[in-house]
Amino acid sequence: MTDLKQTHWRATLFIKLSIMLHVLVLISLVVAPDFWQWALAVLIGNHLVISAVGLWPRSNWLGPNWTQLPTAAARRNEIALTIDDGPDPLVTPQVLDLLDRFNTKATFFCIGNRAAQHPELCREIVRRGHAVENHSQQHRHYFSLLGFYGFTREIQAAQDTLFSITGVRPKFFRAPAGLRNPFLEPVLSRLGLCLASWSVRGFDTQVRDAEKVKNKLLSGLRPGAILLMHDGNAARTDENIPVILTVLPQLIQAAEKKNLHFVILQEAAL
Repeated sequence: MTDLKQTHWRATLFIKLSIMLHVLVLISLVVAPDFWQWALAVLIGNHLVISAVGLWPRSNWLGPNWTQLPTAAARRNEIALTIDDGPDPLVTPQVLDLLDRFNTKATFFCIGNRAAQHPELCREIVRRGHAVENHSQQHRHYFSLLGFYGFTREIQAAQDTLFSITGVRPKFFRAPAGLRNPFLEPVLSRLGLCLASWSVRGFDTQVRDAEKVKNKLLSGLRPGAILLMHDGNAARTDENIPVILTVLPQLIQAAEKKNLHFVILQEAAL
């Protein structure tokens, strides 16, 4: 589990081995240039593995990644509800009312551009005791293909947008769709952000069956779990109700029966 105070990037073992492999390949090309085909094959293989790891949202091979709450939080029977892709002017207010009704706190990973379109809604999230964290400025579908400077521009823009609206600087970042590459962690370290993914998600942007979404989330309902749902881009049931609005009350009640307590991510780090 990464430390919120960590500011210096440290390469993971996987990254170190990849760098060493590149160095060895370069040396082999100098010593035995006739074997360049083998050297090329090794490099291609390594980059395919790196790409595969980047497509694995819950991996920590590329850097620290919150896939569950710290051990101390789990011992306190704490869990985190995280809500992505908002704010949404129709869905988010109803989510906030449900959270108030059940006295539950959540962490909202907001998109900078959407926050700029609905600043009062972002401020209302914070006013009600929830957290607003960084989900990139534009939520680009090709986010994971960006380089160091592309990541920096996109994430810093969201930091500035969300801070200017709420007065609170985000401490966590979640990549669009959870996808990334090795350049992301150095950028997050430079900006003082921690990467957060999830323990379980219900695919509630795609699955319209609220029962299936609920059962998937309940399967991961345990101390220390980070649950992922969506207020933005939410799928709708056959009755045209956003899935999160149908599932959320049942999810909260199930957590209460297990004596689990919802906290925002920053509280879990204490």
